[in-house]
Amino acid sequence: MKRIPLVVICIATFVSSPASPAEGLPPNPAIDMDAYLRVSVEAARLRESRRLTEDEFIRMSRLPGTVVLDARSREKFEELHVKGAVHLSFPDIAIESLDRLLPDRNTPILIYCNNNFTGNESAFASKVASASLNLSTFITLYIYGYRNVWELGPRIELETSQLEFESPR
Repeated sequence: MKRIPLVVICIATFVSSPASPAEGLPPNPAIDMDAYLRVSVEAARLRESRRLTEDEFIRMSRLPGTVVLDARSREKFEELHVKGAVHLSFPDIAIESLDRLLPDRNTPILIYCNNNFTGNESAFASKVASASLNLSTFITLYIYGYRNVWELGPRIELETSQLEFESPR
């Protein structure tokens, strides 16, 4: 009879177990991974119908009341951003900052991120596709109750972009 090493049994048990709080670890009611994953799937469904071409993004950005939101770091925003965009760094997205910047949950919000642009790695450093800031920003806004969020879809060369950019530096 062949013996299965104990470590293999332990790993198999761990991998096949459902996501649940580990025994003995302190719970944190302010962090809910299950809810995040569930709502992320809902947000992903909506996102599929909310991706815009460059022309659509420009057209929508000119509509009264529309906000173009840049969630990159302050440093990258100040280096270069879409003209007229407002800045709210992703780590600073919270109840109070959203209430101050976007009090109406029905406001049309247009988002873009590093992965939308090529031609300036300093201002728009590429990220791994699954870590794109558009994804986390869209999901987070959705979680906070914003449903009128639209995303710039394509990857665009800065030199040939129809969008206007500015730098306050």
